[in-house]
Amino acid sequence: MTVTLNHTIVPAADHRAAAEFFAYVMGLEVLPPAGRLGHFAPVRVNEGLTLDFMNVEQPEGHHLAFDVDPETFDGVLARLKARGIPYGSRPTTPDDGRIDHPLCARGLFFVDDVRNLYEVMSPE
Repeated sequence: MTVTLNHTIVPAADHRAAAEFFAYVMGLEVLPPAGRLGHFAPVRVNEGLTLDFMNVEQPEGHHLAFDVDPETFDGVLARLKARGIPYGSRPTTPDDGRIDHPLCARGLFFVDDVRNLYEVMSPE
């Protein structure tokens, strides 16, 4: 059997707001609340993966990295710029406004309110 990731929990102070922020930037869909008590705010990343945002008392940021095609990258960058959301080319400078990623042709990092670090990489 092939191993695939089905979902992962993303810590949040406000799970709905965090899911909506991430979904907006990435151009993705927020799904209806999930979990026994509706305590997850899932975002569909692709056919087999959701990120399930969940409120936690003391959220610690995670690092989540995504490979995207050039068109998707352009959309992410445009949405970040449209909302004035800081982005940068390295994890230590996620606000330098650059996309010259050290591992790919174009890439960027951005953070949310609990310091989850999102990385978006494009081969072109």
